[in-house]
Amino acid sequence: MSPDMAYFKDAGEVYATIGKLFEDLADDEELSPKFQKANTIVQYQYRDPESRITVKLIEGEDGQVDCGETAMEPEVVMTMDADTAHRFWLGKVNVTVALARGQMKAKGPVAKILKLVPLVKPVFPRYKKQLEEQGRQDLLEAA
Repeated sequence: MSPDMAYFKDAGEVYATIGKLFEDLADDEELSPKFQKANTIVQYQYRDPESRITVKLIEGEDGQVDCGETAMEPEVVMTMDADTAHRFWLGKVNVTVALARGQMKAKGPVAKILKLVPLVKPVFPRYKKQLEEQGRQDLLEAA
C-alpha cells in the first residue's frame, strides 16, 4: 500500500468498520452506560473518505449511532482523517498529542470528550478482533 493511499476506499467501508464498532458499543450492556455518563452527542467528521458518524451518549437513553445523515444535533464535533480514527481505535493514537498537533480537532466542550478517553481502552482489542472477523487483515497490517 502506498503511503498516500487511505485505508478506506469509501464512506461505506468506514461505516462497515468504525460505524459497526460504535453500533456494537451502543448495544454493550457493560460499556454503554459508562459512555453515556458523558451526557452528550458526538459527531465524528472524517476526511479521506468523507464520512461522518454521530453518536448519542445520554444517560438513561438508548444509544443511537447514525452513519451519514442524521437528525441529531451534535454538541461535540471531532474532525480528523478516517485513517487517524482507524489508528486511534487500534490504540495507536494518543488523543492529547493528536489534538495538540492538529491531527484531531474538537469543537464543543472538549472536557466531555477527554472524559471518554480512559473508557476506550477496552475497545481497542475489540476493534482489532472485529477487523479480523471481517477479514480485514489489510487494515490491521496497514496501520
